[in-house]
Order: sequence, then structure tokens, then C-alpha cells
Amino acid sequence: MKKLCLITFLSCLTLASFTQTVFGKWKTVDDETGKVKSIVEIYEQGGKVYGKILQLFREPQQVQDPICNKCEGDRKDQRIVGMVIMRDMYLKDGFYQEGSICDPTNGKVYDCEIWIDSKDSNKLNVRGYWGFIYRTQTWVRE
Repeated sequence: MKKLCLITFLSCLTLASFTQTVFGKWKTVDDETGKVKSIVEIYEQGGKVYGKILQLFREPQQVQDPICNKCEGDRKDQRIVGMVIMRDMYLKDGFYQEGSICDPTNGKVYDCEIWIDSKDSNKLNVRGYWGFIYRTQTWVRE
């Protein structure tokens, strides 16, 4: 009986820690309109964390497969779907930080940090900042 309780406890602990991961697919939500804008997949590569746009949700009058003509560097004139917008994040002090995130609507790149919401593991806080000015969005696990 003790072994069964221990196995059950460890299984629950493993499941709880699995749901706490930032990895997976996330819906980005416009913080002004509340509409889902895209699906971003967050993954690990070479010990760092990245995020790539998998899908865009566009209005019928918008270009359905846009390119980032305002972006610079290797993102310039690239399709937004498939673009790696989040780069070089690593885990430190309980959250991923010291990476960058690109806003393909204006081509600007910001410092970035992300963390799972402490009250809801299906929400991801994504903070882009420039100096002391920052903006935090909440993404929802797909």
C-alpha cells in the first residue's frame, strides 16, 4: 500500500512539473482587442529557448501570408509564419531571460523574459522591454 501511495504521489508530482513547462504551443492574444493573433511554438535548442510563429490569425482584408519588410538582419523580408521571433533565452532564477523578442508588425527587437503564471500554468507571461519601459502580454497554452 505504501508503494502504491508513493507511486501515485510521484506520478502527480511529475505531471505537475510537466504542466509548468514553457515548451509547447501558445496562443498570442492582442492585449487591446482580446483576439488571438498567432500560435507560437516555444522550444529548446542548444540549451537556449526559442519561439517560432506557426500560424497567424488574420482578418479577411489583411495580407494572409505577410513578410516582415520592417525587420532587420536575417529576419528582413522573411515570411512571418515560420519566423523565429524569440531567441537565446535561458533559465535563471526561475524564469527564462536575457533573450530577445521581435515584433514583426513593426520590426523592432526587444529584450525579453518569460515565465509561467504562478496562478495558472496554462498562461505564459511574456515581457518585452527596452530599458526601464516594458510591456507584458499573457499567452494561453494551446
